[in-house]
Amino acid sequence: MHSPDDPAGPPAFEALVADGEAAVFEGWDFGVFGDRLREAAGSWDYRDVVHGLLPGADALLDMGTGGGELLSGLSPRPGDTCATESYEPNVAVARARLEPLGIAVSAIGDDSRLPFPDARFDLVINRHESFDAREVRRILRPGGVFVTQQVGGRDLAGLNEALGAPPHDYAAWDLAAAAGEVEAAGLRVLDRREELIPAAFSDVGALVWFLRITPWQVPGFTVEGYRDRLLGLHARMASGTPLEVRAHRFLVVAERG
Repeated sequence: MHSPDDPAGPPAFEALVADGEAAVFEGWDFGVFGDRLREAAGSWDYRDVVHGLLPGADALLDMGTGGGELLSGLSPRPGDTCATESYEPNVAVARARLEPLGIAVSAIGDDSRLPFPDARFDLVINRHESFDAREVRRILRPGGVFVTQQVGGRDLAGLNEALGAPPHDYAAWDLAAAAGEVEAAGLRVLDRREELIPAAFSDVGALVWFLRITPWQVPGFTVEGYRDRLLGLHARMASGTPLEVRAHRFLVVAERG
């Protein structure tokens, strides 16, 4: 792919857009964007939160494992570790990574029912995956813990504004809403945090690539439909001014009594 740091100068609009439309994205590792999409560190680290709970866990479920990137790196994992994934293209990627480690990956659909018996796990982790709090409570053992980091409804709102696109349809999803659902299901919230974290896109190719793999951000996005706005953003970013936005993240840690 072209780099915005090419010593020959910034690539032309059409070349960047073509790269963004053709770039391969496998699993769920946004590190492949490198400096083209930068997100500042928040006040908590999801991996560290999970690591702190691993020593007390005998049975672990990772909901929405993506390509298994995070789960495969967790140590020490319980011998009884499972994962789910709802995005069909990621299921094979996750299985290839996790099954050699003895971790079974269950493909799940839109039905919120999880394919596990009652009180199956003492630690359920969830990074950016939808959840039914009642199902989470059902599969947790008494004393078990649920950890979820969610993408909030104000996530990258500045991107939608820059494109003249409507806000996404989950704008009301925030810490208060999630914690309310968790508590209504009978779980006790132990920790809750929420932040708007600075992020930036450095070139229009990265922007197109991102929108292609996150269709919920700007539903119906096409380059042709947003060409005028993209051209304006390209001129701005090619002159050295990135598109600065804010990522919306929140964390809930809860326990089944």
